[in-house]
Amino acid sequence: MEGILRPWRKEDAADLAAALNNRKVLDNLRDGLPYPYTPADAAAYIAAMEAAGPESTWACAITAEGRAVGSISVSRQGNIHFRTGELGYYVAEPWWGRGLATQAVKALCGRLFRETDLLRIFAVPFAENAASCRVLEKAGFACEGVLRKNAVKNGVVRDMRLYALVRA
Repeated sequence: MEGILRPWRKEDAADLAAALNNRKVLDNLRDGLPYPYTPADAAAYIAAMEAAGPESTWACAITAEGRAVGSISVSRQGNIHFRTGELGYYVAEPWWGRGLATQAVKALCGRLFRETDLLRIFAVPFAENAASCRVLEKAGFACEGVLRKNAVKNGVVRDMRLYALVRA
């Protein structure tokens, strides 16, 4: 891995649980994560990422000062989109604003374009999540449009932005 990325380790479970036990983080992620998020939940996630097919899911811990402070993954899509990957990421709140997410996005996408057959990597952050949109823009992603009324999160209908990076 490059720089701040590394494979998940079992001993990351406590740091992962701490990062996800924050409503400010969870409010910008898709539903499905339990709250509170326990070390057992984190251990199950880490085990699932270790077992994921190496050509379908690429998941890494985002690290700082030797600890896991966030997560990033790309999941290969199916059917006619099999050369497209969906990107997801987050960083624990104490690490916001330090450029870690941008570094992680650049590193993982660069690696995947060099080492896989992916042609396109996309992300769909909530439109009002300016920080996440900025991460993608700084990493070279282009905003391809707004997906109006595309999601319901915490009972609120929300727009999302579609960002993509394509192989040069």
